Amino acid sequence: MPGVLSKGRMASHSARGKPVAVIDVGSNSVRLVVFDETKRVPIPVFNEKVSCGLGRGLDSTGQLHPEGVAMALQSMRRFAALTAAMGVVNVVAVATAAVREATDGPEFIDRVAAESGLHVKTIPGEEEARLSALGVHSAFPDADGFMADLGGASVELVRMIKGELKEQVTLPIGPIRLAEGNINSEELINRNFDTLDWIGNAKGGTFYAVGGAWRALARVHMNYTKYPLLVAHEYRISRRDALDFAELISHLSQDSLRQVPGLSKRRAESLPFAAEMLESLVSRSGVTQVVFSAYGLREGCIYDRLSKRLRKEDPLIATARDLAWRTGRATADGEALYRWMSPVFPGENEREGKLRRAACLLADLEWSEHPDYRVEHALLRILRYPLVGVDHAGRAYLGLSVASRHARVRDQLYDRFLRSLLDDAESDRARATGLAMRLGYTVSGGVISLLQQTSVRREGDALILELPDHAAVLEGDVVQRRFESLATSLNCAPKVEYRKSAEPPLVKNGK
Repeated sequence: MPGVLSKGRMASHSARGKPVAVIDVGSNSVRLVVFDETKRVPIPVFNEKVSCGLGRGLDSTGQLHPEGVAMALQSMRRFAALTAAMGVVNVVAVATAAVREATDGPEFIDRVAAESGLHVKTIPGEEEARLSALGVHSAFPDADGFMADLGGASVELVRMIKGELKEQVTLPIGPIRLAEGNINSEELINRNFDTLDWIGNAKGGTFYAVGGAWRALARVHMNYTKYPLLVAHEYRISRRDALDFAELISHLSQDSLRQVPGLSKRRAESLPFAAEMLESLVSRSGVTQVVFSAYGLREGCIYDRLSKRLRKEDPLIATARDLAWRTGRATADGEALYRWMSPVFPGENEREGKLRRAACLLADLEWSEHPDYRVEHALLRILRYPLVGVDHAGRAYLGLSVASRHARVRDQLYDRFLRSLLDDAESDRARATGLAMRLGYTVSGGVISLLQQTSVRREGDALILELPDHAAVLEGDVVQRRFESLATSLNCAPKVEYRKSAEPPLVKNGK
């Protein structure tokens, strides 16, 4: 829609990439998400949802709801103006169940194009399922079990084995259809789920729950259990807890549900049905846990366009590297710090190594904050940042590591946010990671060329800091104290060694 607003540039750290957008025209809502660029883990920089209700009355009339159409057209004109002004280079617009099934769906698509200039693609149910599963796969590369994306008028299910997409289906079942049909929820669920002859193959795996109704269920469970975080993505509950909680929610009155903080009236109305569906799927599949995913169709649309090389990147490392690039100092090098301190942590498994690498990438996150607040800011920022590819325990590990790189985390902060997420061994390892990062920055002042002239390693019960004799000046009281703190955390004896070097001293004649 050229000329509506002048084309501009999104405010950002750099113009490294161009923003892209995904518009999802659903049965309940029309949503625009603008991402910073096309990359392994795109960061949402603008997100707007308008509850249009296009699918209301669809089963009885066969057409889109007139008021919803008017609201959706207005929203699409606005989205076109916004994306043009933001300098978005590519807009991916898809329409799902309501538009797909309505007899006037094609007419609506033509009106959108004529009035806004946006070209919306109505995707088949199988394609919707595939894209939603790709979104889950992008956040959980080794996803094993099945994913289900619950919308207003349909639910998409895909069997996943070690990240590969297998059986997939879309079913005409959702809160809108239940509210307007002459059928009870149990009958509607059984009628549709009885056709899933493959769902039992997911036994022992994980149910990845996608969609706003299920994320709302996760937030209610967090509130119910007094969980220390309010991050729905990667929130996990066991099979037994999922069944018990779903049964509880499905029998609560609307008055009771509306008392839940942060739960809208619309979500309160759909929550019992979402709980019933979750209970049925967990029971039928035999999964061991439910994991809630904020990644679905929209993220799948971006992931589907990535090169094979970008798809292979680890999502946590990609996120950490991107955040470090945006906020760290130009002299910081988390990869070099990770390699330097690796000899301190022999025998770590793959998960431990990845978490330590991510922590090193984030080590300089709070360099510009006031020193008195760096610990708290680092901890809370990492706990709440939209990290991908890490569970909540790993998120807590990263927060404690990076906070400990600056100073000791106060007991009050630890008890409130971390104690229920980390066991003692994980906490000790996270603190040791932070102390090792702190030592590396202290020894070198953050100058990588200096850090690479030194080394640190474990030999039996000894922790050895090795310095070249030409750089003996790098050892000082602060370095010694921080080296001893790291050694103590590892139950090692600290030892400083010097090796002969042909290099001239760093400081000559006291200058």
